[in-house]
Amino acid sequence: MDYKAAGVDIEAGYESVNLIKEDVEKTMRPEVLGGLGGFSGAFLAKALKGMRDPVLLSGTDGVGTKLKLAFIMDKHNTIGIDCVAMCVNDIACAGGEPLFFLDYIACGKNRPMKIKDIVAGVAKGCEISGCALIGGETAEHPGMMSDDEYDIAGFTVGVVERDEMLTGSDIRDGDVLVGIASSGVHSNGFSLVRKVFADDLNLKGLSKARKELDGDSLGETLLTPTRIYVPLLKNLSGNGVRIKGASHITGGGFYENIPRMLPKGKSAYIRKGSFEIPPIFSLIQKKGKIEEHMMYNTFNMGLGMVLCVSPYEADRVVSVASLTGDEAFIIGEIREGESETPEAVLI
Repeated sequence: MDYKAAGVDIEAGYESVNLIKEDVEKTMRPEVLGGLGGFSGAFLAKALKGMRDPVLLSGTDGVGTKLKLAFIMDKHNTIGIDCVAMCVNDIACAGGEPLFFLDYIACGKNRPMKIKDIVAGVAKGCEISGCALIGGETAEHPGMMSDDEYDIAGFTVGVVERDEMLTGSDIRDGDVLVGIASSGVHSNGFSLVRKVFADDLNLKGLSKARKELDGDSLGETLLTPTRIYVPLLKNLSGNGVRIKGASHITGGGFYENIPRMLPKGKSAYIRKGSFEIPPIFSLIQKKGKIEEHMMYNTFNMGLGMVLCVSPYEADRVVSVASLTGDEAFIIGEIREGESETPEAVLI
């Protein structure tokens, strides 16, 4: 009896590490010390040198049940982008720059080429957001999940000057809300998505072209990776745009996430029809017979990030956003709320 007979293949682990080295190296920053294989990732604190009052930010998240679609489609090279996006977008909401990232992959059986695809996605997400992939872990869990299944989670650390943090504390009546387009469903609401499309959760159902999706397949549409907004926020800051607050539209949709950036007594009034809703959401709502409130309380509905700025900055946000390939919409404004608890109100 040996470890391999018990379900853990050490040699496959070594092969996985060798396969991912090239992708990981693409994410390196000057502050990274050492390479793959150490017991910890090392990042020089000189990244904070010259800052007046640096604040470290951290974020952690996973991809959720979107993974089920990747298993069925046997497509694993975008899931890692989702994992990075879910973490670094939260850092961006505080006005921060992500510095480094670590991932954790648990699998039923270590299949090196599949691990390479997953980590290639993680590395791509890190490249887009400008952070280094300085470490991670791949663990085989035989008996806890099937051989073809895995889960992934990530963790990131970022930094921001304390007086440049986006806290929402200076949001005032009359400030404007600007929504930034999502790439699709992103990585939230997939338990409901899978319930709606239960009859199509097979390779044939997910692969066929659909006229409701402009000829794209359901599987490719749903597996479109979460958009990373770090370059956009960095570019806005670099162009002198003063952002007062930012909300990453994840689980809980508009109703839960937009109020998170608001001070007490303020409400966000969002005009329906002020932004484009991608066809996938209309298909989900129609097929699942889902009420409008539930749609906006579950999904991003086409906006992955919502920013709050003064009325004088709104048009500039829309203009500057196009430089990073983002589409921005002026979607509403801030008003005095009916209670102390911040709310999002669709009008």
